[in-house]
Amino acid sequence: MHSSIAIIGAGPTGLLLAGDLAQAGVSVTLYERRDSTSNLTRAFGVHARTLELLDARGLADEIATTGAHIEALRLFDRIRVDLSRLPSRFPYLLITPQYHVEQALEERAVKAGATVVRGARFTGLRQDDERVTLDFDDGSTATADYVVGTDGVHSAVRSALGLPFPGKAVLTSIMLADVRLANPPASALAVNAVGDAFAMVAPFGDGWFRIFAWDRRNQVNDQTPVTLDEMRAVTSRVHGTDFGITEARWLSRFHSDERQAPRYRVGRVFLAGDAAHVHSPAGGQGMNTGLQDAANLSWKLAATVQGWAPEGLLDTYEAERHPVGKLVLRSSGTLIRLAMVRSRPARWLRNTVGSGLLAVPPVVRRAAGVISGVGITYPGAPRAADLPLRGGERLYEALREGKHVLVTATSMQGYGDRLRIAAPDVDSGVAVLVRPDGYVAWQGPAGDAAKVLPRFLS
Repeated sequence: MHSSIAIIGAGPTGLLLAGDLAQAGVSVTLYERRDSTSNLTRAFGVHARTLELLDARGLADEIATTGAHIEALRLFDRIRVDLSRLPSRFPYLLITPQYHVEQALEERAVKAGATVVRGARFTGLRQDDERVTLDFDDGSTATADYVVGTDGVHSAVRSALGLPFPGKAVLTSIMLADVRLANPPASALAVNAVGDAFAMVAPFGDGWFRIFAWDRRNQVNDQTPVTLDEMRAVTSRVHGTDFGITEARWLSRFHSDERQAPRYRVGRVFLAGDAAHVHSPAGGQGMNTGLQDAANLSWKLAATVQGWAPEGLLDTYEAERHPVGKLVLRSSGTLIRLAMVRSRPARWLRNTVGSGLLAVPPVVRRAAGVISGVGITYPGAPRAADLPLRGGERLYEALREGKHVLVTATSMQGYGDRLRIAAPDVDSGVAVLVRPDGYVAWQGPAGDAAKVLPRFLS
């Protein structure tokens, strides 16, 4: 089987990438080692920037109904990160199981024409100047013009490329549980740490709650089962109550690493999501960072396959996303280390200094922007605001065609297969060219647009 693009790994990152490529008319095959989908997952938070990207695919409003909306993150007693003032249509953190996101993304990908092959265990690859050959454990092979590894922290694609994954384990014996509570916490999201333990309690909005916990006193291997009594004990020690844990539908234990591949591209093969970077779960940025990797890469691959990509466009994927991966490792690592502070004076200092800093508006905006993804930009390419367009349309609705959008009141011709012209609600005389991933490629006088477009679209 030959595809223009082959993707290894059908998690959220691979599914979004496949849907984008298929919508653009690119032949794409998604290979997944699991025979079926699973509704058991670690990820449960969808941040504002990710919801904006899902909005640009017509999925956000549906997914936003599947869980609880958290407008502020409360950390370590008195530290509060306000999300309600984010400059976004989605000024909150959505708490919903990852499988809701995966289901919506897979339905979109298949409907657009992506091929999903399950039970396909990738074992190796070979590449030359024209294509990549993939090997599978049943002896079969497949070829593709380009390959993307979205196969997680133990990525077989990364191993096949011979890329190291430097870093270290940050926490061991992290516990996850989806439970029912007789006495839910008063705040929507309850987070606290007491030096030798921490616990977070978050509502899914359907009567179930996710507890994420760690206990320094009980460090065991990942295979040791988690018990409800263990969850009750650590939650009570951290919060003063176990909130009346009554039953669980899922209990799991894992360890958390901080690692990043030195390169996201080797020839015709790319890495995205946890295959490229993995970090502490603090801040809930794992799935979000992977989805944003996919949104950045998909349109660049489509433009290259279709023959209109500007010189060096594919190289900008690593140039733009590798620093973001590094930033997420740093920010999530800071949060988890603050949660692990042991001495009482150090915890007092953490809480006092943290709450004081987060009373300063610029610091609040920066913290909320990094955690939510709304504040992340690329060199020369800021995030595009959801501009109102003529006729009651929004910019992110216009982006649903998967094309660049030129917001201008000036009539223009050409580039119909890769450009959407959209008139602003109010003409300021300025034109804005927005990339398919929702970042500004160019902004300037409307009269200059015709001269500038060839630089981006041919």
